Amino acid sequence: MEIFTLTNQGGMTARIANYGGRILSLIVPDCHGRPQDVVLGFDRPEDYLQENHQTDFGAAIGRYANRLGNGRITVDGKTYQLPQNNGPHCLHGGPNGWQYQLFDVESSTPNSLVLTLVSPDGDNGFPGEVHVRLAYTLTDDNRLDIRYGAVSNAPTVINMTNHSYFNLNGDGNTSILNHLLTIDADRYTPIDGTFLPVGTIESVAGTPFDFRAPKAVGRDIATDHPQLHNGHGYDHNWVLNTRGDDTRPCARLESPATGIVMEVFTSEPGMQVYTGNFLDGSLKGKGGIAYAQRSAICLETQKYPDSPNNHWPESNAFLNPGQTFSSHTVFAFAAC
Repeated sequence: MEIFTLTNQGGMTARIANYGGRILSLIVPDCHGRPQDVVLGFDRPEDYLQENHQTDFGAAIGRYANRLGNGRITVDGKTYQLPQNNGPHCLHGGPNGWQYQLFDVESSTPNSLVLTLVSPDGDNGFPGEVHVRLAYTLTDDNRLDIRYGAVSNAPTVINMTNHSYFNLNGDGNTSILNHLLTIDADRYTPIDGTFLPVGTIESVAGTPFDFRAPKAVGRDIATDHPQLHNGHGYDHNWVLNTRGDDTRPCARLESPATGIVMEVFTSEPGMQVYTGNFLDGSLKGKGGIAYAQRSAICLETQKYPDSPNNHWPESNAFLNPGQTFSSHTVFAFAAC
């Protein structure tokens, strides 16, 4: 594992490892200029390599982020059986997804890092040899810019995201239920009891999933709503109104405790919101803190879960030879 520290003139620092392209720490000035680490993880880099610490903290997820129903996909008329590592489904590319691989380092500068990976044909059951390029840039206006690119020598599917666990309070001991969240989305994709989309797209109006105006994450999370029961909280994909326009923020997250604000920009059609539902205090992270339920929130920009099996036209996850997969996400920070 190699670790790179990106810095800028705005007081931010990002530590990124070539193991899974992971963001190990993200230091952001708060309202009083005090540095706050706003992502969960471990103090020691080697802890990420231990099998009992096999987590997605800060990782670049692939070959397919989120779930693929029953671990099956059909590509170019052929059906492939993938690992079923999340109940009956394939989650985040399988048990040996890209988040658990060592990327090669193409280049690094004081504020940027480019990583590459070759995923062989048959990797976790997926077809096609895929060449991946992952570029991080920390700009002087406190934006962490992430660009994903990939090509394949055979028809395949691809869906990449970053799986950082954010806590803008800068303290993994505290809950993110006080965070104010805004999502520019009128619709979302409901799930069944196995966390898989049921294939419909429904309105957020009149439901706990309406974040079109700023709302505390915890305000409705305990509401007696069947979708919150299915997800054990929020673990759903929102259909973004930005429709791939990465010049418009699709989401905004704010901590009243620190005044830190994070806006999300993306070229992707969807964003999975996960409220740390399965953190249960059994995992000890930075500073020896036992990460409890709701101690972080993930905002994963991506194609909709199980898109290859639903064929949503706005969320095409198929990649053919001669095409280039391209995805862009920005996490932009400010305070007060």
